[in-house]
Amino acid sequence: MKLKKMMVITAACSMALSITACGANGNGNNGGNTAATNAPAENTGTDNAGTNSGNAVTSEGVVPEEGATLTVWESKEERAFTEAIAKQFTEKYNVPVKIEELAPPDQVTKLTQDGPSGLAADVVVIPHDNLGKAASASLLLPNDLFAEETKTRNTEASIIGSSYEGELYGYPRAAETVALFYNKTLVKEAPKSFDDVLAFSKTFTDKSKNRYGIMWEVGNMYFNYPFIASDGGYLFGDNGTNKDDIGLASEGAIKGLQTFVKLKEALPIKSGDINPDIKRSLFISGDVAMDITGPWELGAYKEALGESLGIAPIPTIDGKTSITFSGIKIYGVNSYTQYPNAAKMYADFATTKEAQLLLNKTIGSVPTNKEALEDPQIKSDPYVSAFAQQATNSQPMPSIPEMGNVWSPVNAALPEIWDNNADPKAAMDKAVQQIKDLNNGASQ
Repeated sequence: MKLKKMMVITAACSMALSITACGANGNGNNGGNTAATNAPAENTGTDNAGTNSGNAVTSEGVVPEEGATLTVWESKEERAFTEAIAKQFTEKYNVPVKIEELAPPDQVTKLTQDGPSGLAADVVVIPHDNLGKAASASLLLPNDLFAEETKTRNTEASIIGSSYEGELYGYPRAAETVALFYNKTLVKEAPKSFDDVLAFSKTFTDKSKNRYGIMWEVGNMYFNYPFIASDGGYLFGDNGTNKDDIGLASEGAIKGLQTFVKLKEALPIKSGDINPDIKRSLFISGDVAMDITGPWELGAYKEALGESLGIAPIPTIDGKTSITFSGIKIYGVNSYTQYPNAAKMYADFATTKEAQLLLNKTIGSVPTNKEALEDPQIKSDPYVSAFAQQATNSQPMPSIPEMGNVWSPVNAALPEIWDNNADPKAAMDKAVQQIKDLNNGASQ
């Protein structure tokens, strides 16, 4: 699941596998919850706790409603994890869990359609930049019963990504960002800075031989966010929530884009001549030494390069740590669920340290749980630990609806800068005005 490609994020998300679309499995019934009403569930906390005899009680005193059963939507690729964690949950709380396959990017749309009729899953898995759409439509219950535990356990970026308009809705379970892939037979040591990248490329890049020191999608804002954000630029102010504060043409953003321009020396080709297939082919053949990309390429690159594959954080920009986009994959609880306590308990149970380590072992994801990130299982994996390290220096993609208005203007500005030597300030000023116009048009 490429965050940009879906206009979502991935940003989090499975770190070793891309998330591909898959159809819903079965007839869409809500795990036998045929009595579900067409009114959102009340946020009554422990007051509506059932009396399921034999059901263990959490430390907060929350128990599942009597007779509770749950349906969870999950991607085909990550179903193995959900089967394992659901089995553990059922064994502990005596609540049966049914799994229906549905790609996370499709879940908010289906929840919009099926939530009010009682046919949607009780617990959904969504990329965090879909959160604003779901929360603003009152499709999700806030994460209230386990809010403090969730905030304490997880990274700040994942909490921001799980919140909308200051309220915590999600239960973060995995993070996604980009990193620097490199061929160890060509690059003996991962470059620490983009100055190092340029120095190496002067000895390697040869356009006549279609050989380049580094390659990435230079016309795609998702991959170029470090050049915008690392010296203080940003998309929307107030942690991505203020649509009227756009920082794409700020002093820091323009300074970073000057480094972006310098890198044309390492990659002297047009933006339109770079796409994932071309880049992948050149990297696997050894004609590209370094590639800025995400975990969706990990499988193919490991198979092709084996021990020669290295992954490292994005090099620094003008001495500043590179800030990338992150996507957070989160659980959400359907506001129309018949069993809100049980659903919230499941979402919490499936995002603990132990659960996130199981997800990593099963799928290869990067945890958001801070203790899991420090666990030897993560630290000893050179690939996952590199993504985890970069994820700590990332910003969640904004989840407000106006985020959808950003991509086209910026993805037009970047090629103007790269291909046509447009002034970065003028190009980004134009993009900002276009975004504002779109925002104003959408609100009218």
